[in-house]
Amino acid sequence: MNADFDFLLAGGGHSHLGVLRQWASRDRPAGRIGLVSAEPHAWYSGMMPGLVAEHYQTRDCRVGLPKLCAAAEVEFIQGTLVALLPETPELLLATGETLRSTWLSLNLGSLPWLPEQTDDGMELLSVKPFADFIRRWQQWQEIPEAVGIVGGGAAGIELALAVAGRVPAIDLFCSDELLAGHPPRLRRLALRHLQDAKVHVHEHTPIQTVHGNTLIGEGQVRWRGRRLIVATGPSPLGWLRESGLRVDGRGFIEICPSLQSRSHPHVFASGDCASLPGAVHNGVHAVRQARVLATNLARVSIGQPLRHYHPQARSLALLADGQRGALLSWGGVAVEGRTLGDLKEHLDRRFVRRHSAES
Repeated sequence: MNADFDFLLAGGGHSHLGVLRQWASRDRPAGRIGLVSAEPHAWYSGMMPGLVAEHYQTRDCRVGLPKLCAAAEVEFIQGTLVALLPETPELLLATGETLRSTWLSLNLGSLPWLPEQTDDGMELLSVKPFADFIRRWQQWQEIPEAVGIVGGGAAGIELALAVAGRVPAIDLFCSDELLAGHPPRLRRLALRHLQDAKVHVHEHTPIQTVHGNTLIGEGQVRWRGRRLIVATGPSPLGWLRESGLRVDGRGFIEICPSLQSRSHPHVFASGDCASLPGAVHNGVHAVRQARVLATNLARVSIGQPLRHYHPQARSLALLADGQRGALLSWGGVAVEGRTLGDLKEHLDRRFVRRHSAES
């Protein structure tokens, strides 16, 4: 394969799905374009709890990348990225192959922070990558056992409610209050749902290490078991943090409002792998950045002015309650109900449908 491209899209995240969708109908830049992804499907994160709760089938929750790429006249390259040389820029695949491009866009997501593990006495199941999570969760379901969940954000709560009734017992650990940063009423609603689902919630209980079958936090034994789901906050990809791109204090790529790297303007970044003031790490910003990214990639090579992405001060949060209902927060308001679950399902299915080449 000729390894030289005009544009390379690294990763099949939500931003790049939107870019491909826009380019399939308009504004595709001239030149040779490729997209690199470790697997042929892009998973929609908002539907993962529903998949665990068996409300969806696997096919409902993912987008086929080769067909979407073909619709946008973009070459799909399946491969695992292991390094980036930003000066060129070049991407190195696990096979040893090198891909070169004039312009590069990174939409590679992040991974949950994992507690230090001293041995293999407990099986840790990270919520990302999604394909690995679903495969191993299905294996766990063959012989259900009690599980611990680390993470008090939306992902940890949704998973706890989705898992409830499918395992003998659930303990949920968070280092702060549940849903810290969200309206207090949303926290109260979530706590009630967790209590009704018989989930044991441990707030202000940070976990640092896993020793054997034991969770250790602040020098104390917090839980014993053999299976732990990790749904903690985002942690940057190690090889990306060490690439030479300018990163923030946590290791995420610093970008300008144009979504360009602050140190290498021929490199763009979006979604969870990027750091932009005012844009917290969640799927909402990744989706909203797609239109700006698609436009800027089309403009940058012909010298046109670039658009800026302006993060909204607040965004809608919809949390699945495991029973086909949902909890909603907007600003300081929080409500719940089955109708909101129908709304969430409509929005989630619409996202997958809109980004599937068959639609």
